[in-house]
Amino acid sequence: MQTNKLHFLIPLFLVFAGQLGLAQEDRIVPLPIKRIQDTISAPLPPPTITGDSIQVDSIANDSTSAKKNPLLGKIKYKAKDYVKLSQKDQKIYLYDEAEIYYQDTELKAGIIVMDYVKNEVYAGRIKDSTGTYTQLPYFKQGDQIVIPDSIRFNFDTQKALIWNSRTEQNAGAGSFGSDAMKVLAEVTKKENDSVYFMKDGKLTTSKDTLDPDYYIRVRKAKFVPGKKIIAGYSNMYLVDVPTPIALPFAYFPLTTGRAPGLIFPTFTQDPIRGFAIQNGGYYLPINEYVDFSIMGDFFTNGSYGFRTQSIYAKRYRYRGNVNFRFENQITSQKGFDDFSRRTTYNIQISHSQDPKANPNSRFSASVNLGSSEFFTNSFNQVNVQNTQNNNLSSSITYSKTFPEYPSVNINLTASHNQNTSANRDPDVDNISLTLPTLQASMERIFPFASRDGIKRGLIKNFNFQYNMRAENRITTNDEDFLSSRMFENARMGARHALPFNTNFKVAKYFSISVGGNYEDVWAFETFERGVVAGDETNREVVLDTISGFDRYNRYGFNASIGTTLYGTFNFGEDKKIQAIRHVMRPQIGWGITPSFEQFYDTYIDNDGEEVLYSRFEGTLNGAPSLNSSNSITFSLQNTIEAKVKDKDSTATEPKKISILNNLNFSTAYNFEADSLKLAPIGFNGGTTILDNKMTVNFTGSLDPYTIDNNGRRINTFNIQNGGSLLRLTRATLNLRYALNNETFKKTGARDDEAREASDQYRAQSGGRTDNLFGAGFDERASYEGKDDADIDNPIYGTTIPWSLNVQFALGYNNSNRQNEINNASLMFGGDVQLSPRWDVGVSSGYDFVQKGFAQTQLRFRRNLKSFDLRFNWVPFGRNERWDFFIGISSSILSDLKWEQRSQAGIRR
Repeated sequence: MQTNKLHFLIPLFLVFAGQLGLAQEDRIVPLPIKRIQDTISAPLPPPTITGDSIQVDSIANDSTSAKKNPLLGKIKYKAKDYVKLSQKDQKIYLYDEAEIYYQDTELKAGIIVMDYVKNEVYAGRIKDSTGTYTQLPYFKQGDQIVIPDSIRFNFDTQKALIWNSRTEQNAGAGSFGSDAMKVLAEVTKKENDSVYFMKDGKLTTSKDTLDPDYYIRVRKAKFVPGKKIIAGYSNMYLVDVPTPIALPFAYFPLTTGRAPGLIFPTFTQDPIRGFAIQNGGYYLPINEYVDFSIMGDFFTNGSYGFRTQSIYAKRYRYRGNVNFRFENQITSQKGFDDFSRRTTYNIQISHSQDPKANPNSRFSASVNLGSSEFFTNSFNQVNVQNTQNNNLSSSITYSKTFPEYPSVNINLTASHNQNTSANRDPDVDNISLTLPTLQASMERIFPFASRDGIKRGLIKNFNFQYNMRAENRITTNDEDFLSSRMFENARMGARHALPFNTNFKVAKYFSISVGGNYEDVWAFETFERGVVAGDETNREVVLDTISGFDRYNRYGFNASIGTTLYGTFNFGEDKKIQAIRHVMRPQIGWGITPSFEQFYDTYIDNDGEEVLYSRFEGTLNGAPSLNSSNSITFSLQNTIEAKVKDKDSTATEPKKISILNNLNFSTAYNFEADSLKLAPIGFNGGTTILDNKMTVNFTGSLDPYTIDNNGRRINTFNIQNGGSLLRLTRATLNLRYALNNETFKKTGARDDEAREASDQYRAQSGGRTDNLFGAGFDERASYEGKDDADIDNPIYGTTIPWSLNVQFALGYNNSNRQNEINNASLMFGGDVQLSPRWDVGVSSGYDFVQKGFAQTQLRFRRNLKSFDLRFNWVPFGRNERWDFFIGISSSILSDLKWEQRSQAGIRR
């Protein structure tokens, strides 16, 4: 094989000497410009090279007695077919899989000629038997990798001339990643380890570097690996066609870590506010733990907004972020009737502590508060799901545990809940806060048993614990929020509870539990009622607020007995259904609570009637019960399972399936009640069918009593009034079905993992994993994470990937003989992948009672290899809008994009 290759060795060296393998027909990286020839003349190989060829060891050294160059003792070199050290020419010739190693420099090529006098090396390609160039030079120095057509490198000066170089930035060493900047140039001069000068270059993130679908052509540029590229005139090419997108000079940051810099804005147009510059700003990494960014929006009609974000993290300690958003929204122009101005804001704070940082002390925060109309009216809202959010909630918690026995846990919490529904009554308080809530609990103590011993029987199982909850609750509205007026209706109170319990077994199968609860309730403000003196027909009942500490106590006792019953019906192992098992868990409970009438007072109303009231009515924890209770509760839980013959003939055990996950009934009978002693019977249940693809859940209530003409329950059984034994007063039914093109096939682990990863991303974005309310406008394309083989597959055959989620909700109400369906809605969302790069999605719903559509969204996504194209459309409704986007997929050049979106209608 060696002699067969030598017949073209001399012509190859002649070509190499002329232009280092850069023949005009060699177009490894086609450029739409004139190719630069290598005019550096490499020394010619000796004419007797074909006769001097020898096979050498993988580590070759000069064994002659001639004087050696010091460089030779430090260089390791080898080649597969030919190694020649010529004392006459003072050169080393390596051919076929040639390699040289010197300090942190590594050079591999088809052919290498090293001049050990000048300490220079020349490397190029070789042609195989078919005339195709192979074994392109591979030059690595430190972490930088260059793959050119040919290279000339000086070991002393560390300078190099490189022809048709290819390198990559912001990716793992040695790999061409999909999100990396590929730098290609016809001629590159390496000045030192950190500076390269390029002529006629290309910058792209396309995977195909030989024929990129787009690139930015630069005429001259300074390239600092890992930091930046500074270029002169640059313009963008699409499929080798120049575009008018050009700049007189350009700066491309290539920093791998965090670095301060400008955030390029988006230019768009709003039909209400005019032209706009949005999402432009500045990013600043303060230190290795904290960063800060600010972005703003500006519209030609004067509307503006800004957003700040700070993310912080310390490994094994904590992490979190703080976001603040403000918008000054102007509609129309001054002087017009429809002119309006409003300001909205939103604050979001998230903080979590690593559990290992301090196991006995933890601090966490999740804050989301602001203007009620912020998400629905924001001119920068791109997440469709948030427009359907009618609630904002926050919680800040500090907890401390004292582990010594008995351990005590203390929680201090500040919480916030805000109703942002557009249909709410504006005169009703919609914000509730607790500033703060203090909770303390002591672990359960068994006074008659050792801590480590076995606890059995009535006495040893007796236990008690202590719980405390103190709270300052505030209710207010948007107008008074964050002002001193919001504290005017604050309510303060505390509750101390001492529950105790014991349990034991009787007759082996019956579990008995006996216990009770004592509470001491504190109030710091009470209310006394009285009648203001006046004429007999116009006396007013007044409410006096009494500030100061007051308290009451309440207590009760309870007991229960329960067991578990199993029923199995066997049909035979040769049957498809081999057995059915029914599990029932009945329980009977008893509870007694006395009347606490000692905490009630009286006053005489206008009719001369004595009215009972408690001074604790209207306080945080309310008043104790005036009516005593002595009741028995009944409950029954059911589950039904089946054993079926497995379709897999190799299975040794039958397959277990659930027929009924749960079916529960509960009711109560109050001996102390004067009438209506029997409570309605509540029931609920659920199951999964169709190979666990459909979920079925239902609830309801059955009332044994009838009602009068005013809709009030009376002490007459419904059957005595000519009706049925039980009257169905309410019921709900929920069906959910999820299916896709793999529903009726066996899915692999890879498919399940990909689907789970997609769901996790959507959930983290604040949306639903089923897309029933639509997907976010900026949601990552569904093709992200797929292999090239998956995307480039030209045909599907007879299978088109698709998915569908359907949910149906039905509600029935008959509490007052309405006999009506008060809720009947169908929601659905699905996606179809028409081709390997085309995705179409839709989500909508219909309310059969209100006779209207839910929010409807159409989604179109197209993968253009290096580009993403998305179009989302909400064609009608309160949040009618559309959004179009096309841009480079890679985050490095993500600012090269064009997007246009409409603006949702402003609610007033």
